Amino acid sequence: MTNLTQRGLAEKLGITRQTVLAIEKERYDPSLDLAFKMAAFFKVSIEDIFQYGK
Repeated sequence: MTNLTQRGLAEKLGITRQTVLAIEKERYDPSLDLAFKMAAFFKVSIEDIFQYGK
């Protein structure tokens, strides 16, 4: 996934670019539904999206 922008990711996940930014900066934890969408998009396990005790 080269050249994936925050806006492009947001569009694919059905969220705003600001939400992507907040998740990246660890200011917002995604809902379980969004975490599953992210895991499917990036082809990783749900455990890779949610990490306990960061």
